[in-house]
Amino acid sequence: MNQQQTHWAKDAFFYHIYPLGFCGAPERNNFSSPSQDRLKKVSDWIPHMYALGLDALYLGPLFESSAHGYDSADYFKVDRRLGSNADLGRLSAELHRSGIRLILDGVFNHVGRDFWAFRDVQQNGAASAYCGWFDGLRFGETNPYGDAFTYTPWEGHYDLVHLNLRNPDVRAHLFAAVRTWVQEFDIDGLRLDVAYLLDMDFLQELSVFCRTLKPDFYLLGEVVHGDYSRWANPHTLDSVTNYEAYKGLYSSLVDRNYFEIAYTLNREFGPNGLYRNLPLYNFADNHDVDRVAAKLPDPALLYPLYLLLFTMPGVPSIYYGSEFGLGGRRTPQDDRALRPALDLEELQRSAPQPHLLETIARLSALRAELPALRRGGYSQLFVAAEQLAFARFTNDEYVVVLLNAAETPARFELDLPVRASGAMDLLNDGERFSLKDGRLVVEQVALRWGRVLQLEVS
Repeated sequence: MNQQQTHWAKDAFFYHIYPLGFCGAPERNNFSSPSQDRLKKVSDWIPHMYALGLDALYLGPLFESSAHGYDSADYFKVDRRLGSNADLGRLSAELHRSGIRLILDGVFNHVGRDFWAFRDVQQNGAASAYCGWFDGLRFGETNPYGDAFTYTPWEGHYDLVHLNLRNPDVRAHLFAAVRTWVQEFDIDGLRLDVAYLLDMDFLQELSVFCRTLKPDFYLLGEVVHGDYSRWANPHTLDSVTNYEAYKGLYSSLVDRNYFEIAYTLNREFGPNGLYRNLPLYNFADNHDVDRVAAKLPDPALLYPLYLLLFTMPGVPSIYYGSEFGLGGRRTPQDDRALRPALDLEELQRSAPQPHLLETIARLSALRAELPALRRGGYSQLFVAAEQLAFARFTNDEYVVVLLNAAETPARFELDLPVRASGAMDLLNDGERFSLKDGRLVVEQVALRWGRVLQLEVS
C-alpha cells in the first residue's frame, strides 16, 4: 500500500530529461558499438538542477533499445548510446549526493522488435519458448515487416510489440529488472509508460513488489484521460500525469479565459474535488507535446503560467530547457524538435527568456517554504477572464495567490473566510497589506504576474 498523504514526492519538484535527445545520442542503435558515456552530460547539469531547487529527476528511457528508448531490447543493460551500467550507477550516486532522487521510465506495455525474446520467436517460430510473451501472436499470417506471424502492436505501430503481462514469466522478468535497477542504480521510483493500457492487477502486483524493495518507492503513471483515482489510489500508484490541468494551464492564457483552468482546479482539488488527496503530477510540457513557450502568443505569459504551476495543488515538473523559455513543436511524424541536445553554457548566455530561470528558482523556493502550497487545501476566491485568485491553506497557514494575465495591472478586492490582521507578499519584496472585516484590497497586481500573500491570521 502506498502512502499518498506522507510520501516524499508530495513535497517534491521534478525535472524531466529525455536522455537520448538531451545527450545527443545517435538516432539508431547498431547494437555493436562500444558504450559511450553520454550520461556524463546529465552529471554536468546537476549544479543547474540544484540551483533550481529540484528534489527529483525523472530520466526518460535509458535501457538498450532500437531507436527512441520506448522500443526496448534489453531491460538489464543501459543503452550503449548513453553509456554503461557503471556510468548510470555513478550518475545516480552524484544525484543522491546533491539531494536529488532518481526516477526512471518503466516501459512495460511493449518492447521493440530487437527485444531478445521476440528475436527468439522470429528465429524459432511456433517452437519458441517465448510465444506466450506477446499479445495476439498468430502464425500463418504476416505483419508489415514480413514475418510469418502477426501480433498486437502498440496503437498500430508494428515496431512496438505488445507484451502479454498476464504471463507470469513476463511479470517475473520485468520485476527482476526493477529489482536490478534498485540494487544496481538505487533508483527511487518509476514513471510507467502508457499506464492507462497496463492491466490493473499487474499494476497492483508491481506496487506491492516495489514497496518490498523500498517502502517509499514512487510510482507515477502516464494517464491522459479517465478517472485518475482509478490508477492513483492506496493500492496501485502514487500519482498520475495531470493532462487535464496541462491543457488548461496554457489554453486559459491563449484564450484569455481563466475560467477554464479555474473549472479544472475546482473539479480536481476544490471542496468537493475528485482528487483532493492525490498529489497529481503537474507539467506545462514534456517529450510528447509542444513546448509551452511555442503555444503562447506572448512569452511574458510564461510568468503567470509558472506561478500557477508552483502554487496549485499537486507536484510541479519542468521539462529540460523550458526553464529558459525554449520553444519547439512536433510534427505528426517527428518528435525530435521536442527532444534536442542542449548546451547549458549557450543557454545561459542566450536564453530566449533570460529571467525565467531565476523566476522558477524563486517559485521553487517559495513552494518549499510554505507547507500550504505543498500540502494545503484549495479554494477559489475570484475568477475573471484574465485574473484568478485562490487560497491554499492548512490548519496553521493561509496563503492567497493572485494571478494577473492581462496586459495592464489589475486590482483585487476579496472577502476572505478567515480572520486576519494583514497579509505579506512573499513573492514581491515582502510588501504588506491590511485587512478589515475579512476584506483584502490589493490595488495593483503587475501585468503578466501575480502575488503570493501569507495571511497574518489573528
